[in-house]
Amino acid sequence: MSEPISEAANARAGFDRLLAELRPKLHRYCARMTGSVIDGEDVVQDAMLKALAAFGDAEALANPQAWLFRIAHNTALDHLRRRARQEAIRSDEDPDMLVDPTPAEDRLAAAASMRTFMRLPAAQRSSIILMDVLGYSLDEIGGVTALSIPAIKASLHRGRERLRELAQEPDDSPLPVLAEPERWRLVAYVERFNARDFDAVRDMLGEEVRLELVNRTRMNGRREVNTYFGNYGKFHDWELVPGFVDRRPAILVRKPGEPAPVYFILLEWTGDAVTNIRDFRHASYAAQGAEFITAS
Repeated sequence: MSEPISEAANARAGFDRLLAELRPKLHRYCARMTGSVIDGEDVVQDAMLKALAAFGDAEALANPQAWLFRIAHNTALDHLRRRARQEAIRSDEDPDMLVDPTPAEDRLAAAASMRTFMRLPAAQRSSIILMDVLGYSLDEIGGVTALSIPAIKASLHRGRERLRELAQEPDDSPLPVLAEPERWRLVAYVERFNARDFDAVRDMLGEEVRLELVNRTRMNGRREVNTYFGNYGKFHDWELVPGFVDRRPAILVRKPGEPAPVYFILLEWTGDAVTNIRDFRHASYAAQGAEFITAS
């Protein structure tokens, strides 16, 4: 006879299910806070690790969803602070101090690009994302951001005004361009992969290559990573194209005959050897709101 499942095990299983259910929504928030679907996934992973570490203290929480968003919010602010320090950017606004929307405001916020959101101060950004994109109430936003209701209303008003202004400005930023050596490596990888010549793709791997199938598993070293290509060979629902995700070099993955990417793959190189693969096949939520550009 099997042992009865403990109350603690049941609680942990329920918490794991909640994390899985909320992950796309958490990513939608974090991606817009950081200005990138890639950085947003980094923040989500960091926030989920923090939540799991604190799980014992969270079991009695009345609203675990708000608690998780609070962790994600603080983790996103930490990420922005680190980025600001690394880029030596100074801001006059403390990230911690940074009305219901009309349908037009909902559409405006939902249509705004990641780069547009990054032109708003952090408090305006978080308030607009939580209300106009995710549909949170003022009280719920206060629970996530620790801002007062008047501060949230002020952030919403100023942020919406600024979004309307930005929506009128032309996007004249130049398209990204791959340097020739990088372009050659990426195109070679894509062409071999599309031809299902996985032996040739394996020849491009470094000995200590690492693989992350986002939201699924991790592998280390050529021996483990070799199985990844065999699994891809079983499917016919993909076609790779070199390009950019949020202006970073990437492989765009689309269904054969369809133009819109459904997910993407990131590669890191040391010389001509692939040393890191980050595949978002099992995290297609990350493609929502991403800026995709096909390399010319």
